[in-house]
Amino acid sequence: MSEDAKPHLSVMLPEVLAALDAKSGDVIIDATFGAGGYTRAILATGAEVIGLDRDPTVQVHADAVKAQFGDRFQLIQTPFGDLAEAFAESGKARLDGAVFDIGVSSMQLDQAERGFSFMRDGPLDMRMADTGETAADIVNTWEHGPLAHIIKLYGEERQSGRIATAILRRRAEQPFTRTLDLADAIEKALGGRRGAPIHPATRTFQALRIAVNDELGELERGLEAAEQTLVDGGRLVVV
Repeated sequence: MSEDAKPHLSVMLPEVLAALDAKSGDVIIDATFGAGGYTRAILATGAEVIGLDRDPTVQVHADAVKAQFGDRFQLIQTPFGDLAEAFAESGKARLDGAVFDIGVSSMQLDQAERGFSFMRDGPLDMRMADTGETAADIVNTWEHGPLAHIIKLYGEERQSGRIATAILRRRAEQPFTRTLDLADAIEKALGGRRGAPIHPATRTFQALRIAVNDELGELERGLEAAEQTLVDGGRLVVV
């Protein structure tokens, strides 16, 4: 089966549905629409769903859901940090539930051209949307201190200083543009794998992805917006 044809399974779907307890007439926000796994299951209960996603490539999945469920579904292309504004745009009167599935999706990892994974060579991008600073922009322009800081903070990488030093030394000769190039430079900086359970670049790639997409800021804004927007007794599920 090709990478693009692989099914993208929703994490903990039975548990999510049980916690949401959606029923006919409810309005639920699927704050991380993706391929629409949660959305389809929620719509099957008779509820209405507002899907949110800043990734423009999900439109094909949204079109398929729309064709099956009609006006009970709408997609608003926006980061989930703007949940309150998106709900106002939806025209719905009340929000009964919301679900967030945090982090990068398997679809994004599978697409080498998105640059999220060092398992496949691709441009050093990592943007969930198609605007803003890329991972290449960060590794090629940030100073040592801020770069080491995000690698340590978001990647929990103890060797963040050594990695930042290696990145600055290498980029002075040639800027980074590809995922495997950066992964190789990090691996060399840390002295190879030497039986390590994960690739030496794993934590740095995680840190860059979080920084590029302001994931923690979006999560904080999204949770606050959900708390403010849900009706009394509304249900919030975060995976």
